[in-house]
Amino acid sequence: YILSGEGAGDVFEIDEFSGEIRTLKKLDREEKAFYVLQAQAINRRTNEPEEPQSEFIIKVQDINDNAPLFLNEPYLSSIPEMSPVGMFSLKC
Repeated sequence: YILSGEGAGDVFEIDEFSGEIRTLKKLDREEKAFYVLQAQAINRRTNEPEEPQSEFIIKVQDINDNAPLFLNEPYLSSIPEMSPVGMFSLKC
């Protein structure tokens, strides 16, 4: 298998025997939301394609990797004892 397209070789690599695509570094959706890659199976003896090229769109999911930012501090809040999970209360 060979891999080409955005990030091939520096962000993504392909296992030449199994075709498994892996990342080579941490991805950040704020930097780039998706990548378009092409992969193709090549016969090692003839160097000819075994099948048509396949296109993959890698969509980077976002996680909250930024520390919370509170303006107009301080905030005072209380949650009653024995409150159900997921309950929140904020008094400004």
